[in-house]
Amino acid sequence: MQTTDKTAKEIFFDVMANPQRVPFGFGKKAVLVNVDPQKAYTRTDLYKTAYETDPKQLEYTNQLARGFRDKGWPVVWTHVAFLDSAEDAGVWGTRTDTPDSLQNIKYDSERAEFDERCETDRSRDVIYTKRMPSAFFETPLQSLLVWHQVDTVIITGGSTSGCIRATAVDSLSRGYRTIVPMECVSDKHESYHYANLTDLHLKYADVMPVADVLAWLDGNA
Repeated sequence: MQTTDKTAKEIFFDVMANPQRVPFGFGKKAVLVNVDPQKAYTRTDLYKTAYETDPKQLEYTNQLARGFRDKGWPVVWTHVAFLDSAEDAGVWGTRTDTPDSLQNIKYDSERAEFDERCETDRSRDVIYTKRMPSAFFETPLQSLLVWHQVDTVIITGGSTSGCIRATAVDSLSRGYRTIVPMECVSDKHESYHYANLTDLHLKYADVMPVADVLAWLDGNA
């Protein structure tokens, strides 16, 4: 095992500056999967469970969503919510039972609501409730991707070390080119955030600036 005195953030930017593998690259058609941009995780002024990395994250996400809609490509938003009994939260969701616990993000609660800054288009966009980390787990996402014949999955949201990572690994495992715009994902602590971005970039996804994704969208007529 290699050892180092560098921070996770320093290691990430070293890796980004010195590519160690051939990128997966973009395919011909993509889906945008926005993972859990809900108040429980975005409203740092309201909830201890919320976090922010780039203050323009949701602005960039909205920009991507508009670009996808312009092309007629699918835009997906996920959020987590559970029954009052929490019987659908499983082992993962019921490890603790405090006001801040995962199992207490209830249906129709403020914590389950999308952040007001999210520009969701409910006449066109697809919205899934998920109960586990991956956006693919027990949701119709895979069927949606087959219907749209996409080959590329672009992922935003949070948390980088949890639901983003799980979704990215599941995406690659299903054979999709997987892209993570670095300004569009966030986590509770920069150490977890950058360590997981590094690991994702080296193994499972192309981590890149959102400007590169937007440029690809603009050039993909």
